Amino acid sequence: MNSRWPAEGPARGHAPRGLYLITPEEPDTARLLARIAPLLAEGVTWLQYRHKGPDAALRLEQARALQALCAPAGVPLIINDDVELAATVGAAGVHLGEDDGDLVAARARLGAAAILGASCYDELARARRAVAAGASYVAFGAFFATRSKVTTRRASPALLAEAAGLGVPRVAIGGITPDNTPALAAAGADLVAVIGGVFDAADPVAAVRAYVRGFAG
Repeated sequence: MNSRWPAEGPARGHAPRGLYLITPEEPDTARLLARIAPLLAEGVTWLQYRHKGPDAALRLEQARALQALCAPAGVPLIINDDVELAATVGAAGVHLGEDDGDLVAARARLGAAAILGASCYDELARARRAVAAGASYVAFGAFFATRSKVTTRRASPALLAEAAGLGVPRVAIGGITPDNTPALAAAGADLVAVIGGVFDAADPVAAVRAYVRGFAG
């Protein structure tokens, strides 16, 4: 699909497509693993560990446990915001927001095969700069209202099409549901990033399957 996707390493030489699942804030590590484990075999493309709490020991414990869970399942684990944590646990990569660190430094720390993501919100120019700095993929959003975080910027499906020439996977985030996934995929989203749409669902396994079906066309 694109020339910038790594030929080796966690991506295994092919561009990703589908569900990019993000972990909920869960202080109990055993419960976190119990919530995630049944989902990995249902078509999750990537898993991102996201925990904004101040407890560094807990984040390390959970990241290590998730890496041990993801590795045999063949699902790359990406760490939100923390390059050193990603390096320590041997994660596949890191995702950085606009205030979370430098992509060039992250690439130098994690290596050529690492998956580096950048939040680009509603800005194509920011996405261009991110790719030039070494990003493996770019994330746009929020596309719809979301309860996961406060958002003041909204992206449009047209932005996904405009970003096609960047040569990296495009991730849509923010209020993504199984119902709006097919339209975003048709507009150019290679992945949809989801937290509540899965973990707040009555049946998370069924929710994962529904998101995956959104890319079937």
